[in-house]
Amino acid sequence: MTKKPTLSTVAKEAGVSIPTVSQVMRGTGRISNQTRERVLEAAKRLNYVLDRRAASMRSGENREVGFVINQLANPFNAEVVSGVVDFLETEDYVVSIFDTRDELERQHRHIESVIRHRRGALLWVPALGTSPDTFRLLEANKLPTVTFLRDACSDTDHVGIRNAEATLTGTRYLADLGHRHIAYLGGTDMTVVRSERIQGYREAMSERGLGSGVVWTSADDKLAGIHSMHELHRAYPEMTAIVCNGDMVALGACVAISRLGLQPGQDISVIGFDDIRDAEAGMPPLTTMAVYPKKLGHMLASTVLDRIRSPDSPVQTIEVSAELIIRETTGKAPIRDQPTRTQCP
Repeated sequence: MTKKPTLSTVAKEAGVSIPTVSQVMRGTGRISNQTRERVLEAAKRLNYVLDRRAASMRSGENREVGFVINQLANPFNAEVVSGVVDFLETEDYVVSIFDTRDELERQHRHIESVIRHRRGALLWVPALGTSPDTFRLLEANKLPTVTFLRDACSDTDHVGIRNAEATLTGTRYLADLGHRHIAYLGGTDMTVVRSERIQGYREAMSERGLGSGVVWTSADDKLAGIHSMHELHRAYPEMTAIVCNGDMVALGACVAISRLGLQPGQDISVIGFDDIRDAEAGMPPLTTMAVYPKKLGHMLASTVLDRIRSPDSPVQTIEVSAELIIRETTGKAPIRDQPTRTQCP
């Protein structure tokens, strides 16, 4: 078995010094184009790959960011991760992804791993019930941290969404279309995000005189959305409009409506949340509150870079507003849901 190539073997192959090879591989130093090309060609022949961890120990700079997220399988999260990775790669950073699945023990292991392997910063969606001890652990280890979606600590940077504002807008839109029976569908735990979204929904219901509404739980995936929509329709057949906790449950709800022999957007209107790529490709295309997950990823990446580069700058909280994107799953309330008008004598 051949020995693993090193800086030394590349330097010997290219006929240059070890520091020159190190500078070329890290993209630093004032190296002539001719020398740079000679080193890169030698590295390619030897199949040499820079050991970033060893390089970071020598330089004191770690260009690896850990992203501890909840439910990576959710397409919204996957698109956010894609945005983070794309942005940080242009800055020569590597991103390590950890999926907590909202389990505290799993989260603790992942965060300890981020610290143990000396990653340069942390992007983090705190799991439900995260204790203050976790934040103290990060603070003690001086790890630059940006929380995402769930703002669990005032001492860290945060990127989030104006959730209540978004569902307030979406529910008002349905009420303006004449819907009087509007339900909220999606989510199982009362996370900060879901709580805020339900708050916006109920505020709109109250201001339009539509009562407190109906909140129906569902896991936020398509299959669960199908099952939960069937249950909701059996329990409340008068419902003509649904505000959903996310796009996946909304897409599932649309499938269920079609299986009931009804038409999304005509018999029952549906609004999603996120505007993942599958929303526009839905059958029919999904009306949604768009937060553009890939752009959110860019914003997260930019925020963590700011923290790395300016560790003593003031803590910042960034919240984005959602945009109502009207497609084909919403329309005027069917005649049965229109308010009756008193005839003038």
